[in-house]
Amino acid sequence: MPKFDPDQLPYYNVRNARKVALVTGGNSGIGWYTVLHLYLHGFVVYVGGRNSSRVNQAIREIKCEAMKRERRLKPNKRHSLGQLHYLAVDLTDLSSVEKAVRKFKSMESTLDVLINNAGVMALPYCLTTDKFEVQLQTNYISHFLLTMRLLSCIKKCKGRVICVSSIGHNLAFKYFNLSQKFNYWPNMIFTWMRYAIAKTASIQFTKMLAIKHPDVLCLSVHPGIVMNTNLFSYWTRLPIVGMFFWIFFHFVGFFFGVSNEEGSLATLKSALSSGLNSEKDNGKYFTTGGAESKPSYVANNLDNAASTWIWTVHELRDRGFDI
Repeated sequence: MPKFDPDQLPYYNVRNARKVALVTGGNSGIGWYTVLHLYLHGFVVYVGGRNSSRVNQAIREIKCEAMKRERRLKPNKRHSLGQLHYLAVDLTDLSSVEKAVRKFKSMESTLDVLINNAGVMALPYCLTTDKFEVQLQTNYISHFLLTMRLLSCIKKCKGRVICVSSIGHNLAFKYFNLSQKFNYWPNMIFTWMRYAIAKTASIQFTKMLAIKHPDVLCLSVHPGIVMNTNLFSYWTRLPIVGMFFWIFFHFVGFFFGVSNEEGSLATLKSALSSGLNSEKDNGKYFTTGGAESKPSYVANNLDNAASTWIWTVHELRDRGFDI
């Protein structure tokens, strides 16, 4: 399959058509390149992250890279750049999500593209301040709350919601109740189960959102096997065995992996392609480069998706966050 070219996507001029995007975790990995291309395409991009110095540093680097790329083009091929802003949000703290929503709404009335990109992978078992397992909250629950709180802004401009999942969701070989802890030994096995359950829930959320709100285009994506990220840093820093993990991850990346920029293509195509619409594409799942694919049976099952939705709404309500 030929590689998708992001230049095929529409460009905008912020002075004539203000297009707004919010990308969580846009300061590193595939999120960095997602923000870069949205900025190159004329979007006003809010980069969500909890560390202001890191996000602002990333914003400076993205602007620098964008200028370099524009200078390489012939004058008649250049486009108007967008704007970049930092939005403080800590996905391990639901109150921070609420605060970020209030901040965003004080600055913007519409949101054309929400990209739930931030995630953590294969961490030791621990609970957040909200008493959720950290991978489940970061990868799924906080994005659920963020999306529902911003839905009114998205609906105003018939926007899109893109949830970045993972091929790793296939490890959830049956439907597991999200209340199950999977806090067992050895952690290096069960941490992947917790990850898979969280990523499966993300796909299920996308499908249910598409059904409940058909006027919003809701898509989930697997970016590809992106090994050049800091998601594996916990494992590679372990004493002694960390070296073996480092070798293994590099081996997989060399033969099966894609770069961070290639990993951003599925997200970008889902977010910007004029060939996609809510009538025929809502709830679909795309994989590396933007090719349409099918998630696992568990993730695709609507009964499972409905159970996940109901569980999430109840758990959030129990913590004081009514949906």
